[in-house]
Amino acid sequence: MQLKEAAPTLIRISMSLVILWFGINQLLFPQTWLGFLPQWISILPIEPTTIIITNAISEIVLGLLLLLGFLTRFVALILSIHILGIAISVGYNDIGIRDAGLALATFSIFLQKPDKWTIDYKRQKE
Repeated sequence: MQLKEAAPTLIRISMSLVILWFGINQLLFPQTWLGFLPQWISILPIEPTTIIITNAISEIVLGLLLLLGFLTRFVALILSIHILGIAISVGYNDIGIRDAGLALATFSIFLQKPDKWTIDYKRQKE
């Protein structure tokens, strides 16, 4: 495999592992993440911990889909919008800048065709 061919696979797998880490961490330690919720969440009739756990499950499912390369472009678009929303919500600080970079990296996956190590690529060949 040439380096040029490896780049899309590397970014997809790397981003999926980052998303999975965040999702699993939120699921195991939801209380730790409560401070990251925006203030307006308090007006919702849902417990903040429930929001964290729901987000965690979503990130785990989407992270697995991205890792497997199933619905790759759609999942990458959803994740990039989600992460960009977090970056905007957090604001201009080290976490916001980091999340903006993660959103752009995930968006770059959306812009590419599925790499040859994805389920999507295998399905196109059939």
